[in-house]
Amino acid sequence: MKKSVIFLLVAFVLTACSSTNRLTLSVVEPAEVTIHPSIKKVGIINRSTTSEKNNILNKIDEVISAETTNLDSNGATNCMLGVQNELLNNNRFEEIKVLSHLKLTNPGVGVMPSPISQHEVLKICRANEVDLLFVLENYDTTSDISYTTNAAGNIATPFGNIPTTEHIATLKTEIKTGWRIYDPMAPTIIDEYVFSDFLTTTGRGLSPMAAASALIERNEAVKQLSNKIGQNYVLRIVPYSIRVSRDYFVRGSSNFKIAKRKAQTGNWKGAAEHWLQETTNPKPKIAGRACYNMAIINEINGNLDVAIDWAQKSYENYNIQDALHYLNILKDRRYRNSILEEQQKSQ
Repeated sequence: MKKSVIFLLVAFVLTACSSTNRLTLSVVEPAEVTIHPSIKKVGIINRSTTSEKNNILNKIDEVISAETTNLDSNGATNCMLGVQNELLNNNRFEEIKVLSHLKLTNPGVGVMPSPISQHEVLKICRANEVDLLFVLENYDTTSDISYTTNAAGNIATPFGNIPTTEHIATLKTEIKTGWRIYDPMAPTIIDEYVFSDFLTTTGRGLSPMAAASALIERNEAVKQLSNKIGQNYVLRIVPYSIRVSRDYFVRGSSNFKIAKRKAQTGNWKGAAEHWLQETTNPKPKIAGRACYNMAIINEINGNLDVAIDWAQKSYENYNIQDALHYLNILKDRRYRNSILEEQQKSQ
């Protein structure tokens, strides 16, 4: 009991004595993959089908992994459908074509094949009048089955109560996908992404066959998850928002105390007025903290260049060590914003 009281007291003292408070704000990050603004028509290709020379090996893999008929084929189709639907929802491109007539195959089983040559990419794009290719290079499912039994009580029969056993089959499935995006005008592949996801299905019954119903349920679950994987892959070309945290100073003068209360109520403009007053304080530590906080408020308002100037002044003129780290964060944000602006021009 005494230890708990001491711990709470120490935690309270540390919180009360802290010279900073923390805030969070939303930041828009550029897409993981940049698509050139001139690209308007997209082709989608399924290259994950196993080549003929590996069909026997693939059949063995299906037996070992307890795969059901056409599971990989149906899963890949739904993965492609997820990509198509998300591209349509994105409204980034004028035309989206599923090039199902192309019979490209994966010479391996469950692995990423060698990239399509730039010459072949250019040939496909010209023949199908598209500017870019989304290619599902690999799609493979592997499964692990575990089997257990539990006592399930008794069943009444004309011959008396008979003890029964519940059979439980648990099927864990891994879905492995590999994607590439080819731009015929780019010297290299503009994206290569390998991703795995997992799902677990469980079947129960009074016989092993009844428990095996997990296989039937698994088929639909694999289709749904594959569709989601395809949708999520397209999000790599879309800017996204994240929450980031920032610390600002709340101690040093009466102005900092007033600004703290205003910030806590969401009145950041009012808080900034008090911080600005302290930027000319004759005490270097207080002036430096005020300059740092002015950088914070300008980042909140989206004025990154002004924020960088205040953070630089806080460190260079007043040696506020936190300002140097924050300055690097702001410069990185400005750089990423320049990428974001270029991406938004293509929208």
